[in-house]
Amino acid sequence: MLTRSEIRGCLTARGAAQEELFAEARRLREEHFGPTVVLRGVIEITNVCRVNCDYCPMRRDNTSDNDRYFMNSDDIVARAREIRDAGIDIILVQGGETPRNLSAVEEAMPRIRELFDGRVEILLNLGNMRRGQYERLRELGGTSYILKHETSDPRLHEALRHESLEERLRCMRDLLDLGYRVGTGLISSLPGQSLDSIVDDIELAASLGVHMCSVSPFVPAPNTPLQLAPIGSNELALNALAALRVHLPSLLIPSVSALEKTSQGGQSRGLAAGANVMTVNFTGEADLSRYLIYGKDRYVVRKQHVQDLVAQAGMRTRGSVFLDAPTTSDALKYAS
Repeated sequence: MLTRSEIRGCLTARGAAQEELFAEARRLREEHFGPTVVLRGVIEITNVCRVNCDYCPMRRDNTSDNDRYFMNSDDIVARAREIRDAGIDIILVQGGETPRNLSAVEEAMPRIRELFDGRVEILLNLGNMRRGQYERLRELGGTSYILKHETSDPRLHEALRHESLEERLRCMRDLLDLGYRVGTGLISSLPGQSLDSIVDDIELAASLGVHMCSVSPFVPAPNTPLQLAPIGSNELALNALAALRVHLPSLLIPSVSALEKTSQGGQSRGLAAGANVMTVNFTGEADLSRYLIYGKDRYVVRKQHVQDLVAQAGMRTRGSVFLDAPTTSDALKYAS
């Protein structure tokens, strides 16, 4: 693992130093995963959210003005079938934080497992919940969960998300305790964020013991309090990604669509910096423009785009790394 000063050095690397960092990140990725990129299929089930994050167009204050939608269980299962038919065995179900769609997800999950004869990773990204709700989703077949901390600076977190960092971390610890494979993530170049705060983000991922972590450059989105803030640096985001790989070589690290949104070819550079996950969008056409994660003109990732980038990187796509690996709770059960 890297020291704090070494992580900081990674974040500021440019030119030859940056290329050396990326090369080491790729070497460690190859050592742990081979020349493979994990492929996910995402279904965005609602654009309604109870949280009021200053950087997101789907924030609570925008709800009344947005063209809202909620997918029902039949819609979710239909999209999952398309993902299965595309040869992908990870179903990422994500949406704004709202309890309204939870019953639809619960109804869909056993049907999704049936579609795949049980050989499916159901990856959820639905925000903060009570422990009992996470437990229920786990019983229904939830395999893994993404809950991005966004920033590890408690004051900045409260200022931008209007919720406490500690509550977010409580949810992550509950998820880990329940046997989920857990992912977190950070936004780099947030207004008011220091370089040392990003070092803290990377060290937080290590201290939590998560299995996945993403880095997204800040995207100033329309109709948000931060719409006039400067766009995030892809170079900083890529360096943070590479530092994560070197610091925690066994992490699953995605090359996110925000990298492509902020710079053409950004996702390709994400792979060059050590990423090993990509997500293909399977949200229906009618809902794509309504899921306003970065505004209506976000970059939508399709399977051909992923296949082209992976081939150019000299790699190949693969399925879930978790389906044949026992969870922490399983290991404890077998040991007893």
